[in-house]
Amino acid sequence: MSLARAIATVGGFTLLSRVVGFVRDIVLSAVLGSGAVADAFFVAFKLPNFFRRLFAEGAFSAAFVPLFARELQGGGRAEAMAFARQAQAALLLVLIPFTAILIVAMPWVMALLAPGMRDDLPTFAMAVEFGRITFPYLLFISLASLYGGVLNSIDRFAHVAATPVLLNLTLIAAVLGLTPLLPNAGYAASIGVAIAGVLQWVWLLVACARDEVGMALVRPRWTPRVARLVKLATPVAIGGGVQQISVVLDVVWASLLPVGTISALYYADRIAQLPLGVVGIAIGTALLPLLARELRDGNTQSAMTNQNRALEFGLLFSLPAAVALWFLADPIIRVLFERGRFTSEDTWRTAGALAAFAVGLPAFVLVKALAPGFFAREDTRTPLYIALAAITANILLNVYFLFATTLAHVGIALASSLSGWLNAALLAIVLGRREQWIPDGRLVSRAVRIAGATAGMGVALWLGLLWLAKPLSRADVEGGIALAGICLIGMVVYAVLGAALGVVRISELRYVMRRPPGVRSADPGEQP
Repeated sequence: MSLARAIATVGGFTLLSRVVGFVRDIVLSAVLGSGAVADAFFVAFKLPNFFRRLFAEGAFSAAFVPLFARELQGGGRAEAMAFARQAQAALLLVLIPFTAILIVAMPWVMALLAPGMRDDLPTFAMAVEFGRITFPYLLFISLASLYGGVLNSIDRFAHVAATPVLLNLTLIAAVLGLTPLLPNAGYAASIGVAIAGVLQWVWLLVACARDEVGMALVRPRWTPRVARLVKLATPVAIGGGVQQISVVLDVVWASLLPVGTISALYYADRIAQLPLGVVGIAIGTALLPLLARELRDGNTQSAMTNQNRALEFGLLFSLPAAVALWFLADPIIRVLFERGRFTSEDTWRTAGALAAFAVGLPAFVLVKALAPGFFAREDTRTPLYIALAAITANILLNVYFLFATTLAHVGIALASSLSGWLNAALLAIVLGRREQWIPDGRLVSRAVRIAGATAGMGVALWLGLLWLAKPLSRADVEGGIALAGICLIGMVVYAVLGAALGVVRISELRYVMRRPPGVRSADPGEQP
């Protein structure tokens, strides 16, 4: 499977998941609103996600995929699967007692995570109960992430990318079906999260069995391969832990602000996550196993070329998405969420955070394309040091924005965006100095052309906002049609300018979608 096809596969299913996720968030915003129950649920839901990114999608995946690729090439599928089952045993050995301990200690954990809630005892009590219900999700989604690493390494991307759809559908069903039977919708949503974890685990367990990479249980053993996995994963875990501490600190800062701030940041982040998930995560997911294989085969030039194409692909979508979210933040939030218990004041608060998150969107995508350049070389320490620098900057910026300016919750989102740019810049500088990534002429030329097409699209969106100001000010069908219309205008203008400037050519799209991974022969799209 080519890099472009892999990205398209992951991105397509991720897009489907995000669309269903929008429906989920519309349901949540209408039923939970942006008040105390919503704040309690979103704080509780952040907790297993915090450790999921730490244990599964962060440290474990970054260390596991290159080692699994090495075993596949060196010892064949049987040796690779023996390693994967030992990795699963090690993961369970840590996660089962960890999950049990945190469920028991949930009141103390919540006191650290959202100290501002302690002044509102009913909300704090709900957060503790919701946290205990949702936390088992960590165990099942961590196993699912391990299975996903196995499947991605054998070029089976579709089942893994489709997995989040189960979470969104289960949450929708739980909120709509269980809320009338429970004290409030927060309980229903929390139960939905726990059920979704089990469903996602079973989904990928069956997928592994179908592709003859079954994940049977084995007794934990300390082997040289497991020791290597732990050695590589530890720096990433520390770096991921620092990054997730930054995410937790965002909740801490938000808990000190008025009620509804945590929910506003959640909804804004969900919108910003659409392009990041469709493009950034798709690039990182597809690129890491490809680079690991190519570097293991000694194809360094092919690896570098693929990384340049991944960066080009990321810029192609993230730059216009960032500009669109910046200009359209207010109508997007109004049309999607302003109904039921979600008020116009909630729209104003959430739109400001969304515009600030949009500033960092290209940086977050670039990080997903640059970090595999380190992980594929089994270098997990350098990204750790860079993450430490970025998170330190994030904390300092948060302190400044919250206490020296009037930005309030917008400052929390802006600090994340600016620290993301620092992270991307440092990753690029270090790879460049090591000559492990050198931007080729095509990447530089295309980046300039993408920026030009994006600027033209921005002008079109600004004019469209002036033209459609009246319908866009309403959260009804007319407002939705106007929002769809202005989005269509922006897409058409970007596509036309992109074609005129030579940003992408149809012949290239057909070529890269059918080519094998790597660049070992003349590429008709290599010229700038």
